[in-house]
Amino acid sequence: MKKLVIDPITRIEGHLRVEVEVDEQNIVREAYASGQLFRGLEIILQDRDPRDVGLIAGRICGVCTNSHFRASVSAVENAYDIKVPKNAQIIRDLMSMALFIQDHVVHFYQLHLLDFVDVTKALEADVKQTSKEAHKYSSHPFRNSHSHYETILQKLKNFIDAGKLGPFNSNYFGHSDYKLSSEENLILLSHYFEALTFQTKISKAIAIFGGKTPHPQSIVVGGVTSVADMINPQRLNDFLFVIKEASEFINRAYIPDMKLLTIAYKDEIKEKVGKTLGNYLCVGGYEISSDKKLFSSGVIFNNKLEDIKEFDSSKITELVQRAWYDDENPQEPFYTDLNDDGTLKTSKENDKYSWIKAPRYENMTMETGPIARIFISYKKNDTAINSFVDDFLKSVDLKLEDLNCTIGRNIARAIESQYICEYIFKLMSNLIQNIKYDHTETFSAYKFEEMKKDTSDSCFLEVPRGVLLHSVNIKDSKVKNYQVIAPTTWNATPKNYDGIRGAYEEALIGLKIEDLSKPLEVLKVIHSFDPCLACAVHIIDTKGKNLSRFKLS
Repeated sequence: MKKLVIDPITRIEGHLRVEVEVDEQNIVREAYASGQLFRGLEIILQDRDPRDVGLIAGRICGVCTNSHFRASVSAVENAYDIKVPKNAQIIRDLMSMALFIQDHVVHFYQLHLLDFVDVTKALEADVKQTSKEAHKYSSHPFRNSHSHYETILQKLKNFIDAGKLGPFNSNYFGHSDYKLSSEENLILLSHYFEALTFQTKISKAIAIFGGKTPHPQSIVVGGVTSVADMINPQRLNDFLFVIKEASEFINRAYIPDMKLLTIAYKDEIKEKVGKTLGNYLCVGGYEISSDKKLFSSGVIFNNKLEDIKEFDSSKITELVQRAWYDDENPQEPFYTDLNDDGTLKTSKENDKYSWIKAPRYENMTMETGPIARIFISYKKNDTAINSFVDDFLKSVDLKLEDLNCTIGRNIARAIESQYICEYIFKLMSNLIQNIKYDHTETFSAYKFEEMKKDTSDSCFLEVPRGVLLHSVNIKDSKVKNYQVIAPTTWNATPKNYDGIRGAYEEALIGLKIEDLSKPLEVLKVIHSFDPCLACAVHIIDTKGKNLSRFKLS
């Protein structure tokens, strides 16, 4: 066996190291994913006023800021049994939905696309043929003029001639795993540049109700502070205008691009390259109407899509057997260093190799994120997502079960973006209707001095990368203990003594690496999860923690 080390994994948030063991044919037989940075934000939150924790927890990550901000505030509200007014709840949902759209588009184009697109080959493209090619995937392709493609080609040539490739530097162009034609490469690269503009615009939508982004500040315990924006028709129109532009890009660029990619990599999809164990977790949420939510909750084991179990938070555990913490006191870091050759210590079943802890559901590793939401919501058939899934799968001749793979996770993310874009307009309509009847009460009326001194609770929230948990324990009106389990904690979990791999590790097993000096295949699989290591590394205190009582926001 040979060991291949990739450290760091680039084009992600945070510090991730992946080591794989390969046989004589360069096929991956074992894998280890290691979070390489200890953070300990829970320590910072101790002894704080519970009303302040949202602004601090929102700093867990510079990408997922609104997700942690909202989940933290909601956990405190649940602990105090504070009911958030309807208008404030919708404002929060609108911010969350805009973040979903931003995150998915930025992930695909800026963080993942170069695993599929060979920039050097795009230079060989014929612009007229490129325009014709784009019409295979959309009746009205985005920015599809000859002059536009000429501009993109000139921009690429300028990069290369100047010897300053910028974001295109240090990639494996020319690798045999690249499968797109010159024209297909140019189409996707064109949208890469357009997505840079897209993310600045969609950020404005979040900032309209959040005050700013990243790190919005408008969510407070009891409601929101963006009252003036909520009742200002111009601000509502500004938000809708941004979402309409986002919808146009998603429907005319993102979805067609995903069809292009799916068809080009159909063989990999059928071979289930990048598949996981098929254990999926979703907590659902985001009310669209009185009888319908955006996502369904549920649990799937072993790819049994027809047998969805009800989610039960009491079945969640989090262990540190192979994480760099003391077995007896999970709050205490216990770093065991690397081997003399610089590799992770993994030869023994009790070797520790990651700062990420090991969450389990019924003692099983789970995958969370868009693919879990698609599978569970589709099979429960109690949301509006099914038609979006059916339309895409029909257009590329795939079945739902084919999506357990690297490309499948990207497909799920694109479908989800299209679906959310459609229903964000429904949420806005709900807000406008509610404002007509009551726009005065945007905070719940409570007196903190009269609230319980000792209490605890948590919040489960579906966020772009998957299931997020924030849990707070309050003693004498101060935070005693705090815990976070982020989506990447679930997906990037290390093994425990039982040896069960997490989603990252399992997805690499059986992967064929053509050139060990250019492990593009490994990067492509890992990037498909949209890793966020800044969110993943947290400490816990097992005392006083109550995971069996939960509320969904």
